[in-house]
Amino acid sequence: MTSAQVETDNAPEEGYERGLGSRQVQMIAIGGAVGVGLFLGAGANIAKAGPSLIFMYALAGVIIFFIMRALGELLLYRPVSGSFAEYSREFLGPFFGYFTAWTYWLMWVVTGMAELTAAAIYVNYWFPAVSQWVTALAFLVILFVANLISVKLFGEIEFWFSMVKVTALIGMIVIGLGVLTFGFSSAGDTASVANLWQFDGLFPKGVGSSLMTLQGVMFAYLAVELVGVTAGESENPEKTLPKAINTLPWRIALFYVGALTVILCVVKWTEFAPGVSPFVEAFARIGIPAGAGIVNFVVLTAALSSCNSGMYSTGRMLRTLADNGEAPKAFGRLSASKTPALGITVSVAFMGIGVVLNYVVPEKAFGYVTSVATAAGIWTWLMILISHVRYRRAVDAGRLPASSFPAPGGTKFSYVAIAFLLFVTGLIAYDPDSRVCLYVMAGWTLALWIGWLVLKSRDPRLARREEAVFEKVG
Repeated sequence: MTSAQVETDNAPEEGYERGLGSRQVQMIAIGGAVGVGLFLGAGANIAKAGPSLIFMYALAGVIIFFIMRALGELLLYRPVSGSFAEYSREFLGPFFGYFTAWTYWLMWVVTGMAELTAAAIYVNYWFPAVSQWVTALAFLVILFVANLISVKLFGEIEFWFSMVKVTALIGMIVIGLGVLTFGFSSAGDTASVANLWQFDGLFPKGVGSSLMTLQGVMFAYLAVELVGVTAGESENPEKTLPKAINTLPWRIALFYVGALTVILCVVKWTEFAPGVSPFVEAFARIGIPAGAGIVNFVVLTAALSSCNSGMYSTGRMLRTLADNGEAPKAFGRLSASKTPALGITVSVAFMGIGVVLNYVVPEKAFGYVTSVATAAGIWTWLMILISHVRYRRAVDAGRLPASSFPAPGGTKFSYVAIAFLLFVTGLIAYDPDSRVCLYVMAGWTLALWIGWLVLKSRDPRLARREEAVFEKVG
């Protein structure tokens, strides 16, 4: 038995409570594939690309499935909380694990800021007299307390948040199909499958404009990898994780491709505009009483779900960093309820900056924040794919045991996904509005590199560990 196998076989339970059941992991997986990026972001992308947006969501969905199957193979080889950061550390070296964990933490902190602000705006729909910062602070405190109590409570809250989103989307699809089939409602006379191509074709703005929406489409898929972070706290990861990952294609087909197809059949694409949820617009055209209010509640749920997930994952990432000597040791301690309380608390404090920014953030700032989150998410996905390639090399060389959940096609689809993500990064660099996130990421990289040099100067073993990992994996 190799030293790598010994290390794998002796992987600790890490002290976490395995409190997430199959029901909760499944709904976390579903909820991760349905977020504000779909409910709100699709409006601007429809205006840019028309019906071709359906193909962009389908294309990106295929790539996301490749990423998740690569992650699934790694998770069943060694299910740990910290997930892709731990695999980056094992297969690419400690610096990459350190960088990935901190970058994933950044992604969720900035996403949490944006989602809190969005949630406060949604509440203003019903209570315009209540100040946004008050609502944002209230949600921040409620979700913070829930995450501190136990992972079971987190899982239960996320289960019901996801249930609301999923039920609403299925309801929208069924109603839309009813309008198309039976012609009822005020939209019945104009609803038609022909709406997909009658107004300047499937690619009305050209293929180039359609491709430029991919960066927004990828933002909509952020958090789908959250299933990986739950691995260390799942009751039966060998059973629940493959099931959650294998059901991803139908979730994408139904919730993204299916929902958008139905909406663009019911309402022609030229009626949609940036800043307006296509679902709210479609319900308004159909004329369902209180439809806009219902959709507003669903979008509020999506925002709170994302923020809740952010608090969960950031605390775990800080603990992973602390366990590896790359963050203060205090972040590594668990509370009596077996949650990384200090890590969650510090992360929530940074998210609280979003409450303060409710006074000063201009409209464009939300777009900037989401583009930073997308860039951080792309880095995370790349690390998953490259770690998967390195892992399969080690398996083929007999240095590591094979996973019980191998990705189809070996590493072929991982290479395809890597090329796709690099292409999307190029699109981000080409677009003046989203390019700013690359400047932010460059500054973030410099800050982390300086931090790494300081850590190595304090503990030279970090550098020696890096050499050992590369020697072991090849």
